[in-house]
Amino acid sequence: MNAYARLRQLRLVTSVAALIFVLNGCADSNEGAGQTRPAPQPPLVTLQTVSLEPVEVFGDFTGRVRGAREVEVRAQVGGILQQRLFTEGERIAAGTPMFQIERAPYEIALRRAEAELADARANLNQADREWQRVSGLHAQSVASERERDRALSQLELTQARVALVQANVDQARLNLSYTKVLAPLDGATGLETRSEGNLIERGTLLATITQLDPIHVLFALPQNDRAARQAIELSSVAAATGVPLEVSLQLADGSTYAETGVVDFTSTTVDPQTGTVTARAVFVNPGLAVRPGQFVRVRMLLETVEAAARIPASAVGQGPAGPTAFVVDDAMVTQRRQVGLGPVIDGQQIVIEGLSDGDRVVVNGHVALRGGETVRTASQGDR
Repeated sequence: MNAYARLRQLRLVTSVAALIFVLNGCADSNEGAGQTRPAPQPPLVTLQTVSLEPVEVFGDFTGRVRGAREVEVRAQVGGILQQRLFTEGERIAAGTPMFQIERAPYEIALRRAEAELADARANLNQADREWQRVSGLHAQSVASERERDRALSQLELTQARVALVQANVDQARLNLSYTKVLAPLDGATGLETRSEGNLIERGTLLATITQLDPIHVLFALPQNDRAARQAIELSSVAAATGVPLEVSLQLADGSTYAETGVVDFTSTTVDPQTGTVTARAVFVNPGLAVRPGQFVRVRMLLETVEAAARIPASAVGQGPAGPTAFVVDDAMVTQRRQVGLGPVIDGQQIVIEGLSDGDRVVVNGHVALRGGETVRTASQGDR
């Protein structure tokens, strides 16, 4: 088949296809001319009736537990570490012996100082007798002024010598007492850092003690967060009035700690690296249910709203002037309503302004709404 024949065949096929299309269109037009299209149905929505009620607004802040005091137990004298007198990890009371350092060198030093003290006191007695004799002779004009002054100077020097040696005795006795290392406070002990037999120096770290009751929780308040700003204001008021600011503690497993704590410190400066203000809460911890290092959440009552609504957080949109929600009147006509928001609690948005008791809020199907259109609920759509 030459090119001319192929071109004629292609034109014929195109003409037939166009004719079929026109005929189908006419048939559809004739068929639809005798029917009426149904009117479009109003949008289907789900409504929730608003009930205003008092709502307590809480703020939750991430915190970390630490001991009320964490103390390093260090040697105050050097020597051979002879014995550890406690079990690592146990709770001990203040004043409990923890380590024994070799005593012998300090006992010898104490005896030496006591002997020097005895010698100094003997010299003092001799100087006092000499002073009594010379001063008596001077009163009788038998001894000269020079002899009197010499005797007085010798008495004063021996008195000073006794005071100096007495201080040496006190220091030697104190060093001897330091050979037994005592717990500085009630708390839980950590691991020893030096074992028996080691030669240690003054200041060597031997162990740590952490006070577990009470316990401290440090938590951060972001400066740009509304709830955090409220918490900072409440802390300032509590500090000024002396009224404790109570908080609760939520543990990592979601449970709430049985004891209530109080905020006892709020920093006056903002951390430039994190943009947060550091606060501290104190909790009693008799059962040691809370341990240093745990991550927890501090819950604080920020305010009580006397009349607020709870609606799903998804029902709130963002309009040109701020947050909005759609309400429906008795004629099922929608209205876009500006609302003032509180926090989200358990997935429910707290609305503190813009809604009235009995308002019907669109909680589903509101995405395509603009306001002013008629809508229907699921029950109306089934009729």
